[in-house]
Amino acid sequence: LAIKIPLAIIIYLLAVILINLLEDNLLVRQLVYIAGIVMVLDSFTLTFYALLRGHQNLKIESLGTILFQIILAISGFIIVNITNDLRILILALLTASTFNFIYSGLLIKIKLKLKYFHKSRKKIIKKILIISLPFALAGIFTRVYGYIDTILLKQLIDETAVGYYSLPYKITFSLQFIPMAFVASLYPAFSSYFLKSNELLSKIFHKSVIYLSMIGIPITFGILALAKPLILKVYTEEYEPSILPLKILMIALFFLFINFPLGSLLNACNRQIRNTIHIGIVMIINICLNVVLIPKFSYLGAAYASTISTIIMFGLQFYVSGQIIKLNIRYLFINFLKILAASLIMYYLLIYLLSYMNFIILIPLGGLTYILLLFLFKMISKEEVQILYQSIVKKEYGEN
Repeated sequence: LAIKIPLAIIIYLLAVILINLLEDNLLVRQLVYIAGIVMVLDSFTLTFYALLRGHQNLKIESLGTILFQIILAISGFIIVNITNDLRILILALLTASTFNFIYSGLLIKIKLKLKYFHKSRKKIIKKILIISLPFALAGIFTRVYGYIDTILLKQLIDETAVGYYSLPYKITFSLQFIPMAFVASLYPAFSSYFLKSNELLSKIFHKSVIYLSMIGIPITFGILALAKPLILKVYTEEYEPSILPLKILMIALFFLFINFPLGSLLNACNRQIRNTIHIGIVMIINICLNVVLIPKFSYLGAAYASTISTIIMFGLQFYVSGQIIKLNIRYLFINFLKILAASLIMYYLLIYLLSYMNFIILIPLGGLTYILLLFLFKMISKEEVQILYQSIVKKEYGEN
């Protein structure tokens, strides 16, 4: 806290100064002011939850995240129906973030018995700053990498192009909660097994890649099949140009999913500097690609740049992971082919039925078809389903 509090103040003031230098629109500046407060609150919330993760307690964070989304949805729905003022609409996010901040902060006090204000030692602060430097740089690079395409679109094309690109990008971004949830539970295990057993580290890594592939690949093909009705019927025909960039971004979804456990593996196994270098390299490549492709292809160029960058990141991370553990390429390849086959069958079924059925009905139908195919291809066993059921329903199983 002795580090975060002054840094939070500095970063918020920096954001205020930059937006006043770069933006003339008063509304945009006001939105950034509020968003900056949300950013600061979320930063402290992440720190509080990180302490709970260190104690292998993920249930509290899961509950907090669910409550956050419920509060955000309810308050946002109410505000949307009362007013169209964006400054008030963003207060829904501020309300949810404030709750999450207070909730996580109180739990640190109650569960871990930690004191907020305690005399800090310079040696400890110095050590933390040194350790956290690669992670800080990685965070900066990730933010630049994640938002530079929108900024360049606005500067090089116009705000309409930003709108057509932002919608599919947000859809892709929203799906990242799935691998993020995996990483939250995997990171402590990766760290522990790195010190204790390389064999167990390798086993859990391979399992995580397969499980995320089993989720990411069918989502990719499902959205590729249903992209048109999804955009036209949910977001209206006004956003029809967003269909193609959504499909382009979906191509990289599998690689995006797998990049999470790859990055987690590198960070947990003392390769955080290498991981930061990779993110920096991809950030530079992404900026160059956007500068070249956006003037030629507008929002499609931004989608191409994002997809190519994600695949490059996968290649870099996968290569280094092979230096940490022994990769079973044959195991990964065979299982990947089975998942791909099941996903392709589901894809063509959805394409065929799309002319006869509402796309909303096709979503659960496609999911059920895919799961049955996984059973058929022996990707899922009855024992694994039972273990999953017990881990959710029976509390004592989870405690063991």
